[in-house]
Amino acid sequence: MENTQTQNPITKESIYAALKDVYDPEIPVSIVDLGLVYDVKIIDDWVGVKMTLTSQGCGLSTQIANNVRERVAALPGVADADVRIVWQPVWNPSMMSEEAKKKVHFAG
Repeated sequence: MENTQTQNPITKESIYAALKDVYDPEIPVSIVDLGLVYDVKIIDDWVGVKMTLTSQGCGLSTQIANNVRERVAALPGVADADVRIVWQPVWNPSMMSEEAKKKVHFAG
């Protein structure tokens, strides 16, 4: 049996790091720092990302989901990536990282 552990393993940390480069086009903050990424699943060479958006009426939802899919699929070892947008729990500004809150001047 071949040892596949010799290549770079796909980890949640590497996925989240890659997603730090994906920004909401309307807010100059990464989707990770905004708290939009709810979960990452890794099954062999497949990665699934469960995320939300800042509002259900976001006209850029397809663009953001495509950016996430492309960014994850470009990682070494990833053969396929899926993005699932969910609306529960509903996103709110308290989900942002402290860094993001400072960037958008959110005091809450």
